[in-house]
Amino acid sequence: MQHEAEGGRVSRRKRRCKALVVSGVAALVLSVVLAVLLVATVGGPSPGKDLKDTVVSRCRTFLEMNEPETSKKLCEDAWAAFARAFVGRDPCEVPVEAYDPLIYTIEQKSRCGRTLFWSKTKVLAHQFTQEKKCMVTVEDTLLGFIMDGLTWCGRNGSNGVFTTGCPGWTQCQLNPVRSFWGRVSAAFAASSCGNAAVMLNGSLATPFDPTSVFASVEVKNFNSTIMTGLTVLLVARKNDSASCGNSSLQNLQQALDPMLKYQCKVVQQSQILDCIADTTMPCGKCW
Repeated sequence: MQHEAEGGRVSRRKRRCKALVVSGVAALVLSVVLAVLLVATVGGPSPGKDLKDTVVSRCRTFLEMNEPETSKKLCEDAWAAFARAFVGRDPCEVPVEAYDPLIYTIEQKSRCGRTLFWSKTKVLAHQFTQEKKCMVTVEDTLLGFIMDGLTWCGRNGSNGVFTTGCPGWTQCQLNPVRSFWGRVSAAFAASSCGNAAVMLNGSLATPFDPTSVFASVEVKNFNSTIMTGLTVLLVARKNDSASCGNSSLQNLQQALDPMLKYQCKVVQQSQILDCIADTTMPCGKCW
């Protein structure tokens, strides 16, 4: 009898332990379900929403700094035109022309004598324009400022905006990022007036790279009716054998409209950096 009583107590303890384990598991499952429902209810962050917030925020920041009289509604209009270019499309089938409505929404303002193009010198070019304020790259314009460094794409049959799983720059020709920069760069070049400049990398064997955006897009969109000339700033480092007689630069000359005045200067990178650091030095002394 004693063994039977002890067996009964052991059995009851086992049942209680099992019940506690089941209750614990059920509580855990319930908490997970509630968390999922809560996220769905409050609309947790999505890549598309994050991208829109970034685009609109950058747009408003740019306008406040540069064009405070412009209505901030322009930023919502810009997002709508931008998203229509690639949402619902195969991410490798977004033509350059898909961004035409965006370009028409955001007018490119001519900056006579202040346009600075670059190729393989992005960091230096931006250091210069951000500190000296006398010249402007495409990334210093509204659309360039908004989208610099961002990635985006759509997908067939989806209304979503994605920032991951998108094709890289060279993965396919008509990806949404590459087409965007092609269209914006073309508009930037076409609006360039007066004498423009370009920073090319004198450390490279081919400073004027035919596959670069500058060569394949911008040079082809120069408008000689408003643009008067192009100055090549061949940026060299110590011990570089940079020369304005480089064969690729001869190709650049040939690609330009004969109406445009061409000149080339070899400029030491250290000279430009010293000029950037000296806030009292005028831009004309930088090269």
